Formats: sequence, structure tokens, C-alpha cells
Amino acid sequence: MIAPLGRAAVLSLAMTAVTAVAQHDGHDAHSGEQAGGAAPAQAREHIETHDAGETHDAGETHDAGETHDAGETHDAGETHDAGETHDAGETYDAGETHEAGGVHATAEMPEAGEPVPAAGAEHQEAHGDHAVANGVGPRNSAPPPAAFSGPEHAADALFGADAMAAAREQLRAEEGGFRTGTALADRFEIGAGDGDDDGYLWDLQGWWGGDLHKLWWKTEGHGELGEGADDAEVQALYSRAITPYFDVQAGVRHDLEPSPQRSHAVVGIQGLLPYVFEIDASAFLSEDGDWTGRVEAEYDLRIRQRLVLQPRVELDFAAQAIPELGTGSGLGSVESGIRLRYELRRELAPYVGIAWRRKLGATADLARTAGEDTREWQLVLGVRAWF
Repeated sequence: MIAPLGRAAVLSLAMTAVTAVAQHDGHDAHSGEQAGGAAPAQAREHIETHDAGETHDAGETHDAGETHDAGETHDAGETHDAGETHDAGETYDAGETHEAGGVHATAEMPEAGEPVPAAGAEHQEAHGDHAVANGVGPRNSAPPPAAFSGPEHAADALFGADAMAAAREQLRAEEGGFRTGTALADRFEIGAGDGDDDGYLWDLQGWWGGDLHKLWWKTEGHGELGEGADDAEVQALYSRAITPYFDVQAGVRHDLEPSPQRSHAVVGIQGLLPYVFEIDASAFLSEDGDWTGRVEAEYDLRIRQRLVLQPRVELDFAAQAIPELGTGSGLGSVESGIRLRYELRRELAPYVGIAWRRKLGATADLARTAGEDTREWQLVLGVRAWF
């Protein structure tokens, strides 16, 4: 009795194992048929996994005539990517749009070694032909030659070149020919240094005119506190804009101090270098035929909206020695400094800083002969303002 029951149990376990193996083989056959293209309908009831990694819900069936909208997202949240292959073997091209009711045709896969067309190539080619047929060139193409034909000003073709030339001139006179003026106290300061170097300094300039033509005036000088000015000059210049950032200037300069007074012809350039360096370079020809030159450069570094750090440098040159002025030939002196200002208003900014001056070369030799210092420094306090 026990032996028959034992045999029946063994036979039952063996049938269970065979059934499980058969089901596993059927699942593997389903996967192989999916890669090859054809699969029975009942095998599609298994969970389907695509190359993009998305999974359809169990029981989802793709028929050969299934219709997808452009950009359709399935229940599992997946989106068909370019080149995705479905059970029936169809392939989505990049950018392909399926109209409602459209049927996916079974796509023919390329043979081994055969080049695969780029995703969306047919779609792009079709649209490219459509664009060319409508007179629009491919993207990033050069303008057609017709775009450069016709008059320089299109309105000339309607109203006549003479009438429009007069209208443009009137527009420049009324809108671009306005006059404006500014007065700037770039440096107005007192300084305290070592020894008897306590002094004062001014550097003022301003202009009046339009965008192209201006009348400039400049004055600068310095002296010791309680004394008259050691150096003082004034300039009157005509300024002509040659670029949006630079003016060429020409005019006269007159030295009030030191004695004897003398006058100079001036030619120079003033404006902004790249990275907003302000530069003022001038050459001077005195009434005695002496050539001298000066270059000034400064830069505004905004630490905060109202806090500005300004480094500055000034170089003085002479083409020949001028003993009566204590000037030697070549690079005669260097003045540098750094000033930190706070703009109470944009038009008014007190500042503190340090200024350093040094005489060089033949000019330094003349200073030593006269018993003067060749270098000095000062702690300065001043105000910058414009109106």
C-alpha cells in the first residue's frame, strides 16, 4: 500500500517539474520570436521590455494595425525613442509623426553589414525638399543675392533719393545734433606725506558739444599748503569723435606756473581702451620748439555699486632737456596712486588714497643737483564730482 502511494507521489512531482520546464522554455521561445519578428498572440501576454528600458503592463497586446499618436506615452510611462522596435518589427524614425488612424507597417531591418540610415533622415529630406520648393533655403544658409540688391535705403525707391536725403539730414539735426555739457572734478584733494610734502592738487576738465564735435577745457596743477601753485596749466581743445570710444583733440595749452610762462600747441587722443581703461595721451610743442608728452591712464574697479577702487598712473616725457624747468630728456617722471571712493550720489564721491611720485633719468639728476627729493609719497583725501 505504501509502495503504490510512494510511486504516485514521485510521478506527481515529476509531472510538476516537467510542466515548469515547459513553461520556462515557452517563455524563452517567446523572447526569441520577439527578437526575430514573429510571435504568437498568446505569448504577447507576457511583460514586454523594450530597448529603452520601459515595461508594458501584463496583458498589453500590440497588433500589426495598432495606431500611435505622435509622442504617445504608454501605461508604464515609457515613451518610444528613435529606432525602437516593436513585436511586429516596426521601427519609429526620429521625428516621425503618426496621424490618427495611421497603421504601423512592418519595417524591413537592414542586413548584416548594411549601413543603417540616420534617424529622421527621410523626414528631414522630405521637409528640406518642401522648404526649397517654397523658396526657403536650408538652415544656416547664406542670404540670397537678391537680399543685397536695390538701393542702400529702401525708402529711396518709394520717395526718391533726394527727398529722403533731406529727410535724413533733418532727422540728424533734430535728434542727433543736440548739445550737452559736463564739468568734472576728477581729482580735488589735499595730501600729507613725509617731510614738507603736504600739499594740494586739482585736476578738472569739461566739455560742451554734440556726439561728434566738442569743445574741451582742462586745467590741473599742484602746490604746497599755504603757498602758491608750483605748477598750473589750462588747455582749450577741439575734440572730434573718430570711433564710438575715442576722440582726437587739438588746441592750445598755457602754463601759468612755473615762470616763465609759456604756451604750447597740443594734439592728443582721449577715450576708453578695452576693459574700460580711460586714457588721455597728449603731445605738446612749446613756443620755444620744445617737444614734451604726457600719458594718463586710470581704471574704475567697482567693488560694490557705490564703492569704487581706482588705480591711476601718469608718465611725463621730453624729447630734449629743458634745464630752466628742471626737465631732462627721456622719461622724466612717474606718478601712480590708488584711490577708494564712495559715491554718496553718482555726482558726488569723497575718497581716500595713496599717491607716489618719482623723478627718473636726467630729470632725477637735475633734481639732485638742485637739492630736491627724487621721490615722495602722500596720503590723500579728496572728492570727485561732476555736474
